[in-house]
Amino acid sequence: MPSIEIDGRSIHYAEAGNGPPLILVHGTLLDQRYWAPQMAAFGARYHVYALSMLGCWPTIWDGQDFTIARHTADVAGFIRAVGGPARLLGHSRGGHISFRVASEHPDLIEELVLSEPGGDCDESLAGKPAPASQATGFNSVAAEIAAGRIDEGLRQFVDRVYGPGTWDRWPEPPRQHHRENARSMLGQAHENRKPYSLAAAQAIRARTLLVNGGDTPPSFVANVEALVQAIPDVRRVVIPRTTHDLSNEDPASFNAAVLEFLAP
Repeated sequence: MPSIEIDGRSIHYAEAGNGPPLILVHGTLLDQRYWAPQMAAFGARYHVYALSMLGCWPTIWDGQDFTIARHTADVAGFIRAVGGPARLLGHSRGGHISFRVASEHPDLIEELVLSEPGGDCDESLAGKPAPASQATGFNSVAAEIAAGRIDEGLRQFVDRVYGPGTWDRWPEPPRQHHRENARSMLGQAHENRKPYSLAAAQAIRARTLLVNGGDTPPSFVANVEALVQAIPDVRRVVIPRTTHDLSNEDPASFNAAVLEFLAP
């Protein structure tokens, strides 16, 4: 499996295609394999790199730094290493990381796609203080995993994010991917993720696409709606009849929407 060393850390990735670089960043409890339904379609036009954040498969979290700031630096370093600027697509927590890269390193990003970016909006965006519920939920999941109740913790997380009963309905491959990344939640529970702010959103200079599922939980819709109002050059697409796992639930529609946006 190929990797690039960033600040003494090996960032593993999958790749496909040739052309300008397109970087894909996964969300919580996931890894590069999340993007399997996108690799061939995107690889027909771009050199696609699907990253695995350090602490996620094929590596295991070892107690080292597992924060948004560290992963933002890793993605920015990766883009420099492959000869950016690049197009950047992030889902969920990966959307939050991608938002930070675009806001803090605007020279590295040509176009940005945020698929249901995770986190909260602060008062400057939402008109009210950010809730504290997310960190509380992560702590509860992490406690189950730390106690060895892996599936119990993962069921709690997945059903909260993707909808009640999702864990039990899922086939074995995505459940096993989550198990293989379960220890990363022990790091993420203490990441102290900052909420999105109006100033950070307005600092994004890249053309931006925000995508959400038509049946997704309200918190992700709220993030998309707030950021659409704040990012200067932005479009929005809703994929009908999908939830937070939209790029896997309807890859044809998701891939088409992203490629249409990125088309020169």
